[in-house]
Amino acid sequence: MAYDYKTLEVSIDQGVAYATISAPPINIMNPDMFVDLNQFTEEVEVDSDVKVVVVQSANPDFFIAHYDLHTLLEVDITEEPKLETELHPYHVMCERMRTMPKATIAKIAGRIGGGGSEFASSFDMRYGVIGKTQVCQMEVALGILPGGSGTQRLPRLVGTGRAMEIILGSASIDAETLADWGYLNRVFDAGDIDDFVDKLAKRIATFPTTAVALAKESVNNAELPLQEGLLKETFLFGQTMATEEAQTRMKVGLELGFQTREKEMEIDQLCLDLSDAVENKNG
Repeated sequence: MAYDYKTLEVSIDQGVAYATISAPPINIMNPDMFVDLNQFTEEVEVDSDVKVVVVQSANPDFFIAHYDLHTLLEVDITEEPKLETELHPYHVMCERMRTMPKATIAKIAGRIGGGGSEFASSFDMRYGVIGKTQVCQMEVALGILPGGSGTQRLPRLVGTGRAMEIILGSASIDAETLADWGYLNRVFDAGDIDDFVDKLAKRIATFPTTAVALAKESVNNAELPLQEGLLKETFLFGQTMATEEAQTRMKVGLELGFQTREKEMEIDQLCLDLSDAVENKNG
């Protein structure tokens, strides 16, 4: 993959794609950035060398400020709005991040708002910085509403009442509150977030591609009625069980000490040792 963009710098390391947003001064989501992010999500979705996607910002104060107001003011408003039958391209991009068969992580070290928050809300995981990360859906103050999926994603993330506060209040929500509400997975001191996200991303990247993809799909199925979700879970579980990699890993795992008291007490490291052992066995 070329990964050549105007507003993004992309690097690949140990199965992790790091996409760093850089659009000074405050990372406004203008047409150039949308084109870049849309193209990046299309390319990384089918890149077999990537298991995990991390999106971050070169600006310590802003992840993505919001969508460009100049662009919104150019929208033709002379025609009566109609109910569409196909998703808007922005929604398609966000859904691609939600459903692609890779883990997606947003490292939000600064402010994020509007369309930037809607984009990040579609990721599998989000992490922030204490005293720095803030989310503001300012659209209602501007006389509009979050049109990039915010009214649908936020209630699913934080619940209806909290989503109403975020959207109708048009006021910044701090990192600790966002973590308490479920918008952020965790928050860190500024010096700790990089190390945590890097270790998590590279840890996930050591696990089987099929298991990561189907586990993500099954978790996303939790939005279905419970019985339907359980039936799909059984189906997806069967698919993972049928892979040669799963059969090999379970056998090697027993050789390494899975199901022994001593090794199970160190299960986190044992999972990493398993990846190394399988790689050595196949190598």
